[in-house]
Amino acid sequence: MASEAVKEFNDDNFDSEVLQSDSPVLVDFWAPWCGPCRQIAPMIDELASENPGVKIGKVNIDDNPGAAQKFGINSIPTLLLFKNGEIADTFVGVRPKAALQDALTAVS
Repeated sequence: MASEAVKEFNDDNFDSEVLQSDSPVLVDFWAPWCGPCRQIAPMIDELASENPGVKIGKVNIDDNPGAAQKFGINSIPTLLLFKNGEIADTFVGVRPKAALQDALTAVS
């Protein structure tokens, strides 16, 4: 589903891939049954391809409930932007690509 530029994060690699990352990380919390999640998937792929300095990945909340619970994800899609292991920005629901790009540019 996702392009090669989009990483797959899970409960096992979340700390090492996201919280301990030297670069900013955008995490898309999603589920296969979520229509809006599927709607934004191409945009996530585009952002990943267009922002090589930012790590962009997805967490399937059905398969990996731990990370979703840890960050209080109640609605999907939810995108969390991390910098230095801390949440720098939060986006809930379908958001314009420009808003996400502005946030990525601000932390890069």
